[in-house]
Amino acid sequence: MYSESDLANAVEAGVLSPDAAAAFRNHVAAGRSTPTVDEEHFRLLTGFNDIFVAIAAALILVAMGWIGFYIGAKIMDLDAIQGPRQVGVATAIGGFMVAGTSWLLAEYFTKRRRMALPSILLLIGFAGGFFAGLGAVFGANAPWLAELFGATTELQERQLAGACAAIVGVATAGVTWLHWRRFMVPITVAVGALSLVAVGVGLVTALVPASQELVNPMLLACGVLVFAFAMHWDMSDRERRTRRSDVAFWLHLGAAPLIAHPVFHMLGVFEGQIGAPMAALVLALYVAFAFVALAVDRRALLVSSLVYVLWAMYALFEKSGAVELAAALTALVIGSALLTLSAFWQPMRRSVVGLLGSFEDRLPPTRQVAVA
Repeated sequence: MYSESDLANAVEAGVLSPDAAAAFRNHVAAGRSTPTVDEEHFRLLTGFNDIFVAIAAALILVAMGWIGFYIGAKIMDLDAIQGPRQVGVATAIGGFMVAGTSWLLAEYFTKRRRMALPSILLLIGFAGGFFAGLGAVFGANAPWLAELFGATTELQERQLAGACAAIVGVATAGVTWLHWRRFMVPITVAVGALSLVAVGVGLVTALVPASQELVNPMLLACGVLVFAFAMHWDMSDRERRTRRSDVAFWLHLGAAPLIAHPVFHMLGVFEGQIGAPMAALVLALYVAFAFVALAVDRRALLVSSLVYVLWAMYALFEKSGAVELAAALTALVIGSALLTLSAFWQPMRRSVVGLLGSFEDRLPPTRQVAVA
């Protein structure tokens, strides 16, 4: 299985001429009756060996975390003294061992073999291990830090915890950037962006307790920013032939729930029975999301908001009297709508993009670019 990035690399290496690569893309697009960009490719598996290696790597990372915690427990004599400092030190050693092992394994399976699924797993292991390790260091020293900064009230302790979490999050984003510079795994940028979102929202809610009532608006604002960042990557590779398109895919996947979930939660979709007006509003929002998805040629928004549409449609059928068949009718209607959208994605997208005027030149093309 070869991706667009592989074709681009082959062209750069001189293995294929640009015309040969473009002719191959045209041939595939003609066979599938769809432009290459509309396929929204991303590479998760290069073969079954990816699954095999991923399972083995997961076992090794779990083992290293366990061994690290055991070593830390012995060093701190955890059996004799149970306290946050002892547990924190043991957890930190385990987390850093997971992070270090993930990096070493990535030197071969990511840098040399370019294996997709193991690369994603090793990135998550590296970022997660570092986050857990550094967070445990701060947790182990929480009493000392509280005394140092004079945090005597509950509010001050919460603010100190928020500041420590922000430091941990920023540091994690920083080492994730180093991982990106070394290995160029497309999901890395999305992981770093979401880490910064978590840091920002967590820091604001910790320092300003009253802002906890505004978590959904803050998440929505962050989702819009991540979406704009994803569009920056997308517009730099309109024909989706390089790694930049893969980076944009993961950013869109991260931005979609940050946009969809806060919007529907602020509407109170799951806070009681849905009436006809609320169900109509949910469906209207889904249509708006479909318009955006068609324009940018990304389906993540539609997937993230699907559960709310299913719930709204189910409520409508239930109120209409079809109680026993509400779930089946909901699945039938929404499934048919999604299949129709998929089947007619290209003509619908051409219509939507045609409404955007000059902005069309910054979006993925609606037709496959042919070889002269």
